[in-house]
Amino acid sequence: MLFANYYQQDRVKNASFEEIDRHHTYNPTFTNRLLRSEFLKHGIELNNPDVNQGREIAFSILHDGQAIDHIPSPKYLIATENPYICPLNRSEAYLSTFDGVFTWNKDLLHLPNAIGLFIPNQIQIKQTPAFKDRPIFACLINANKAFPKPMDDDLYKERINVIRWYERNAPEYFSLYGLGWSKPEPAFTSTEKITRRLKRMASQIFGYKPFPSYVGEIEDKGSVYQKAKFAYCYENVANLPDYISEKIFDCLLNGCVPVYWGSHTIEEHIPSTCYIDRRNFKSTGEVHQFLLTIDADQYQQYQDNIQKFLASPKAMEFDTSSYASTIVNKVLQDLQR
Repeated sequence: MLFANYYQQDRVKNASFEEIDRHHTYNPTFTNRLLRSEFLKHGIELNNPDVNQGREIAFSILHDGQAIDHIPSPKYLIATENPYICPLNRSEAYLSTFDGVFTWNKDLLHLPNAIGLFIPNQIQIKQTPAFKDRPIFACLINANKAFPKPMDDDLYKERINVIRWYERNAPEYFSLYGLGWSKPEPAFTSTEKITRRLKRMASQIFGYKPFPSYVGEIEDKGSVYQKAKFAYCYENVANLPDYISEKIFDCLLNGCVPVYWGSHTIEEHIPSTCYIDRRNFKSTGEVHQFLLTIDADQYQQYQDNIQKFLASPKAMEFDTSSYASTIVNKVLQDLQR
């Protein structure tokens, strides 16, 4: 048996492979568990570093860029996080120190050690409710987050714009779910922090609701997406090549039609007939008016298109099985040299 380290921020005692991820509410560990099981088939046990203490290590895998300098080769990086959140994931000097870098970012594929890899999803085809059986007209499921400084292509602020538009103009058509919305939006400047503090006090003392559309936290996105006709599905940043996260797949897998804004290469991978492209509209108001025109027959057509896509080889490029096999095959090839 060979042993290998799997470095993931804040994960010890093989928390990376537990069935329930205690560190990320909506991030099931199925992908990590599949990767571990595939390595085990080849006599390699993948563990968090503390579990492997005292053992000889055959190789190491880092899940997203981390400032760890003492790891000997061979070592590999799985760079799935948005580089605006994890800048090391696009630092070519940093990436060059690895034997292999697995990334969705096609702008990095010129590097000799870079291998293309989509953010993984557990692709499944299942029966989902029809238009008439979806009582929620539109929803948004995200955490209450923001970038600390203004930046181009910031979609955190666009999520806020969606929420505020519905709260002002069509509250009966919209429901907000996720973490942190019982509090005001994040603050970074001194003035913003004071304002946020006052709003927090008002919510605690007077029952003020920073986001009146907020319904609450949920354990499982599918429980809402199976009841919603439409979901505003925005990445945290727009215009990153092939940065297509689990957000749109969470909708598609549950038969919910997404209003998508994110990667500018989305049409190369997911047919435009499966979602509503937010870039085609000037405002949330225009989007809402368009959604109101969609009847049961048109909605069924979207759902049929989604099912056809999920059954296609294109969808399987995003499946966890493709993700695991790409990583395992590369590492095994290197070990056999």
